[in-house]
Amino acid sequence: MGKLEKLSDIRCFSGWQKQYSHKSTSTNCTMTFSIFLPPQAEKKPVPILYWLSGLTCTDENFVQKAGAQRVAAELGIAIVCADTSPRGNDVADDKEQAYDLGLGAGFYLNATQAPWVSHYNMYDYVYIELPKLIEQNFPVSDARSISGHSMGGHGALCIGIKNREKYRSISAFAPIANPINCAWGKKAFSEYLGHDQSVWTEYDFLSLITKIEKTLENDTQPTPILVDQGSADNFLDDQLSFSKLEKIAKNKNLNITTRLQPGYDHSYFFISSFIEEHLRFHARSLF
Repeated sequence: MGKLEKLSDIRCFSGWQKQYSHKSTSTNCTMTFSIFLPPQAEKKPVPILYWLSGLTCTDENFVQKAGAQRVAAELGIAIVCADTSPRGNDVADDKEQAYDLGLGAGFYLNATQAPWVSHYNMYDYVYIELPKLIEQNFPVSDARSISGHSMGGHGALCIGIKNREKYRSISAFAPIANPINCAWGKKAFSEYLGHDQSVWTEYDFLSLITKIEKTLENDTQPTPILVDQGSADNFLDDQLSFSKLEKIAKNKNLNITTRLQPGYDHSYFFISSFIEEHLRFHARSLF
């Protein structure tokens, strides 16, 4: 975990939108992340929402398109945006430079197969290394929540539910809820994790919920989960498995709320339309 190098520092809603790079021990390359610090951070430590973006994105997509800073400044929540994969000339990429494997498509897992294993350890980066880096260098508390979109929604759901003692709330926009049963997930998991599909289930939200459902039902305060999905999403039927997630959410003991939003697609127009509701949802658990 190397020294931080500041790339940008921009005043925003009386807070600061910043971007940094650092040498990562998890991914064995230079990583970039963005952080919004609300004005309250100048006086006291603030809680954090970690945001994970989707395929082809970087840490900047959410920063520039979601419109989250105004409400985050009002609520006093820092937002940390991770990159979606390792980067660099030595980092493996898809031979055909496809958008759904390699650079920009880390799937927030720890790879076990060559040539990916050397760098593609995004699970450890998001869950262990990045929070430690943030807490050591910025005026933040240990109260954290996690959210994301599409591939990042998959990451937020899996990382959050597996480590629910660390995350006070979880949310997602159009998540890949069941990657072991969709084309995106099958392609990525077979490359990153090999062909033993029992290993894949460790990074599949619906499989994880099924495995630990009884434990979750016994939680005295189950972690609240909010999932929004657009009804006009081009990927709704073949990639996202929202109907399966809806069925699981009917178990009231799991504290999962799913909402199908009429007419919305997979884009950041969808995210920007509901990000305020997600921030206020997380604020109820963070404070």
